[in-house]
Amino acid sequence: METGSTVQQLHRLIPAWFGRAARDLPWRKPECTAWGVLVSEVMLQQTPVVRVLPVWEEWLRRWPAPADLAAEPSGEAVRAWGRLGYPRRALRLHAAARAIAADHGGSVPDNREQLLELPGVGEYTAAAVAAFAWGRRETVVDTNIRRVHARAVSGRALPARSLTTAEMRLAEELLPAGRAESVRWNAAVMELGALICTARSPRCDECPVLAECAWVAAGRPEPDYVPRGQAWAGTDRQVRGAMMAVLRAASGPVPRGLLLQGPVDLVEPDADTELAPLARLHGLQAPAEQMERALAGLLADRLAEEQPAGIRLPG
Repeated sequence: METGSTVQQLHRLIPAWFGRAARDLPWRKPECTAWGVLVSEVMLQQTPVVRVLPVWEEWLRRWPAPADLAAEPSGEAVRAWGRLGYPRRALRLHAAARAIAADHGGSVPDNREQLLELPGVGEYTAAAVAAFAWGRRETVVDTNIRRVHARAVSGRALPARSLTTAEMRLAEELLPAGRAESVRWNAAVMELGALICTARSPRCDECPVLAECAWVAAGRPEPDYVPRGQAWAGTDRQVRGAMMAVLRAASGPVPRGLLLQGPVDLVEPDADTELAPLARLHGLQAPAEQMERALAGLLADRLAEEQPAGIRLPG
């Protein structure tokens, strides 16, 4: 743990930088509801802000409260999820909306313990919503925060591959005592990690705590592992995503044979028609066994359902 004077400097400099440099995001505005914050936190998991913004805005326009989404079939949540990826998150949000409507009078719970009881809400999301929506003093730890702590305080290039007890203890020790200060600290450190203290190309010359950074003071040692992005081209995830695009665009069930076998030359892949996603799917030229496996996965995950007429989004 750093000395008290260093922690005081971090507590002063990082929130001050945040006041100057923070992005103007709608879920940070005072008028944003707790539901809007919850939706943003789920959408932002493994997805960049630029992709989330238009989907979040449309989602909140269509479903401004949990009860609005709860009244819809789960397939509509999956359809509206668009191309954000990891569409099981849409099902979790839909399930959470139904639980909020049924068990909490339509209002998002205001404490971490009750938030954790919602379907699909884990430790990070519960802490983040309690802090950012309700102003609670919670230890919020995401990848960006872990990286800032690792460099500025622990002197390491990158945090551990997965969250450790030591990292959580450090985050708890660094959290300011005041509620308002703790909320701002969480948001500020997260923003610093997202914009400046990035994984591959940190912009150290623009960092407000460059002079206090333990990693810089140690000579910027190399990480003990190289972070790698997930492969996409040719993977089951790519095929699943292309199948989901077909089902989202379809006005009714898609016959199994058409979904799995083509024909490929129905329409140009970039045409503005319901059949274009089908052309893009078959343009991948995925092996038959991979197509079958992808469809089986969608059905098992309840992202799709099979009816006599074909495959469709869940009702």
